[in-house]
Amino acid sequence: MIIVFGAGGFIGTYLVDRLATDGLDVVASDIVDSAKDHYKKNGIRFTKLDITSPPEFDKLPVEGVESVVDLACLQPANVSKMKYSPLEYMNVNVIGTLNVLEYCRKAGIKKVIYASSHRQMEGLWNQGVPLREDAGRSLKYTGEFAMYSISQAAAEDCVMHYSRQYGMQGIIFRLPPVYGYGPHTEIFKHGEPIKTGFQIFMENAESGKPVELWGNVEKGRDIIYVKDVVLAFVLALKNKEASGVYNIASGRYLTLRQEAEEIVRAFSPSSQPSQIVLRPEKPNSVESFVYDISKARQDLGWAPQYTFAQMLQDYKKEKQSGRFKFLVEKRRHMFHEL
Repeated sequence: MIIVFGAGGFIGTYLVDRLATDGLDVVASDIVDSAKDHYKKNGIRFTKLDITSPPEFDKLPVEGVESVVDLACLQPANVSKMKYSPLEYMNVNVIGTLNVLEYCRKAGIKKVIYASSHRQMEGLWNQGVPLREDAGRSLKYTGEFAMYSISQAAAEDCVMHYSRQYGMQGIIFRLPPVYGYGPHTEIFKHGEPIKTGFQIFMENAESGKPVELWGNVEKGRDIIYVKDVVLAFVLALKNKEASGVYNIASGRYLTLRQEAEEIVRAFSPSSQPSQIVLRPEKPNSVESFVYDISKARQDLGWAPQYTFAQMLQDYKKEKQSGRFKFLVEKRRHMFHEL
């Protein structure tokens, strides 16, 4: 049996779907029950659970559980300025992770995979070289990602402590931006709701409107498709030797220009293709980074299966299928509550 915490979120939904499709016994858990009907319809057990409360874990089985995947976290994209709380970042991302680890220790669960953020290497970005896991941490202690990064760094250390102290197989995945159908409509930026650039590009391309690119269009970053991330989890769940930190990224540097060109190619009507308009006088907020993924290739036998162009085509298929539409509705509901 595999228990997935944070199963009501973006990556969690895709992961649980893949595990169930593969015929594995999986229990989905989340603090909100927006995914409850989705899982019920697909015959997957769902348990509403708050990881910050130790008594909540009594809802879970203690026998027959082989692995735990911890995707539950608080991140800036989901936090408005009215709800910002350093204490809540520590409570969810550190205390919550400790509670998950304690549940694993007490139940004798030997494998835990923790999803973390690449933000802990922010001070090493913009170097133009792929960053390895052993490049170290370089957190930024100001800005909206500060407490998120601090709390995730502490959570990573907790996973490694339990791994070495109690003989668990602790695996940490550091993820750059993960793309896919579901969460890329609106996010919070500096606590304010905004429509994502990815969403704006797609909407303009679909209607044949110009796609504006601001600033230096050769700036780029490493992004990964959600199904490639899911594949890494699947392989890690099967692997009995892997441990420590892994970069789960594309290993490719995608420029802003390339991103826009592929989106226009994928979404624009052939009768009215969007024009790409360069506005170098207006600054953009693109942060440049790319990651070395050779450790994941070697230890897990993992490699990304989707190029950015292939990701966009599969994105369109998932959108048309409607099976994860509730993820979009969940995000819209979250923003309309403000």
